[in-house]
Amino acid sequence: MKYLKLIFIPVLLFIIGVTISCERDDICPDSTPTTPKLIIDLYDFENSENLKNAANLVVAGVTNTDERIILPDYNFVTSSDLILPLKTTEDMTQYVVVKDASVNDNDTPDDLNDDFVDGNFDTITITYTRREEYVSRACGFKTVFENVEVTIEDDDNNWLLGTPENLTDNEPIENEDATHFNLFH
Repeated sequence: MKYLKLIFIPVLLFIIGVTISCERDDICPDSTPTTPKLIIDLYDFENSENLKNAANLVVAGVTNTDERIILPDYNFVTSSDLILPLKTTEDMTQYVVVKDASVNDNDTPDDLNDDFVDGNFDTITITYTRREEYVSRACGFKTVFENVEVTIEDDDNNWLLGTPENLTDNEPIENEDATHFNLFH
């Protein structure tokens, strides 16, 4: 019995120690702010107080090899906003934004391999500096975007007009709680 007490006390202390040192599962809750997307609202150029939808909108990200990857949320939609992910490994992200988009079947309706998107193309270039910020052990790091600038490439047929309006007063973009820029069309 004496030996049982000598073994029981250290085992009990070990179990208590393990229980106290355990933490809840390392799962990053959906409510935790992570790397934000850039939020752009589209306004009427003639009446800058009114949001304005862009019809048949297609948005494609431009890769380093000039390949265009259509964003799933912007594949022939009507929208008055753009919610765009930014590259976290580079200081620039480019998007081609197509208004009044349609599919041109290249006169071969049975061959989908040669189809392409037609419409009014504008290129948006977003430049910024990046800063890594620790969130938690479960969530890791997030990227904060600073000194964000949005420019529209002039192609003599722009549907995006005027100068992009920065609503953040050059504050870092750390969350998706509010619109960061306004564009006009």
